Amino acid sequence: MGKDSFVRQPKGKLLSFIPTGEYYFSKGIKAYHRRDFHKSKKYLQRAMHLEPNEPMIICQLAIVCTEMGEYQHSNRLLHMILEEIDSDMVECHYFLANNYAHIGYFKDAHHHATLYIDLNIDGEFIEDAEDLLDLLSLEQEDFEEGFFEEDDLIIKQEKATDLIENRQFSEAVVLLKEVIEQYPEYWSAYNNLALAYYHLDEKQKAYEILESVLELNPGNLHALCNKLLFAFAENRYEEVASLKVALRKIKPLLADHQLKLGTTLAVVGDYETALLWLRRLQKSGYHGDWGFYYYLTLSSYFTGREQMAKLLWKKVVELKPEQEGNEPWAEEAEATSSHFLKKMKSDLAIERLVGLFLAVEAGHKAKALEVYPKSGNITTLERQYLEGTATTLQFAFDIAKRLQKENEESILYTWFSVFLEMANQEQQWNNPSAWAAATEYVWSKSEHVKQTQQTVAAKFGISTSTLQKYVKMVNKHL
Repeated sequence: MGKDSFVRQPKGKLLSFIPTGEYYFSKGIKAYHRRDFHKSKKYLQRAMHLEPNEPMIICQLAIVCTEMGEYQHSNRLLHMILEEIDSDMVECHYFLANNYAHIGYFKDAHHHATLYIDLNIDGEFIEDAEDLLDLLSLEQEDFEEGFFEEDDLIIKQEKATDLIENRQFSEAVVLLKEVIEQYPEYWSAYNNLALAYYHLDEKQKAYEILESVLELNPGNLHALCNKLLFAFAENRYEEVASLKVALRKIKPLLADHQLKLGTTLAVVGDYETALLWLRRLQKSGYHGDWGFYYYLTLSSYFTGREQMAKLLWKKVVELKPEQEGNEPWAEEAEATSSHFLKKMKSDLAIERLVGLFLAVEAGHKAKALEVYPKSGNITTLERQYLEGTATTLQFAFDIAKRLQKENEESILYTWFSVFLEMANQEQQWNNPSAWAAATEYVWSKSEHVKQTQQTVAAKFGISTSTLQKYVKMVNKHL
């Protein structure tokens, strides 16, 4: 394609013992002509580090990345030149057109090739750009159907997404049904339709759509993520735990899938896994909307990376200024309190006990006792605890404290489920280490967390025979 002609030769000899950007640029060019692209990339990266605003260096690095098949990285460099350094360096449009054509983004390739020709009638790569356009224009009918029908689909999908974000769910349903009628295998429209129905409180329709997608397109990531979000919203903890285990095993390659997986897991509180995928996107040069940076901030903060979170939050506010003042660290105390209160108002005893335990552990015992329901369907154990006369529930809390794991409330539900079943039988509670060990072992099996009986027994300081005895009791009453 005539890329070599774009290479600039060094202007002079090295006169200083201190290497400059020009020095490394020269070495990078020599390595490029030897087709030693790895060494060329290394030298040009060093030159770019020394002269970060020199477009010629960055452009040559982009060319080397193209030769190495790193088209996305090359595109990031070329866009950086045009958007941040020198918008008049129109050759970048030609190189972008080539890159996009290589990775199958023909619409973008067509756009940049046309733009290069329009901006640079006598340009060095005019003939190459025209050849590229001829290639893209083969079988014009297919071209138009492929590109412009795709444009129509993308426009409608983006409009539907905007309608959902603006809570115009009924309008979104109408538009998405139209999309599905035209494109019956466009699964993204089905998933968004399920979301719209769910927010309209037509949950049965939402579930049926997701099940239909998973039947016709098994393993559809967006459908699985939406199932997790629905289960999480409805406090269906066993389903949440099961879906989280399944989603953690998925290793998506597409940026769209990585984004969906990362944000979904951040919503349900699996911050470590969420951070893995969102950081991977960020490192690849992904530039998302404010929501992407919001969940990246959230995941960073709740995994102990506070400094990173505070830097990322600046990007959130830059993209959406009205978010200022809504930092996760400012909301954490309020959100935590709200989380406990919601559980303690539940009609289910197990839910109330988990909420009460979490509130006490977080130092909110006084507030918890103040707002905890004093009558209704509360159990005798709860009433005694509120009156300060219970010892059995304190025993349960002591074991829960041993079992508590970051972002894993499901183990608490396992324990309190067993406890409530056995409390009704006036069980004589003893050997807390054995109860804790047995509960953790049973929970680990259900979550597919690999732990041997010997490992768990040693962790809690009991024998394997004692563990086996208590595991039978936990399984019997779970």
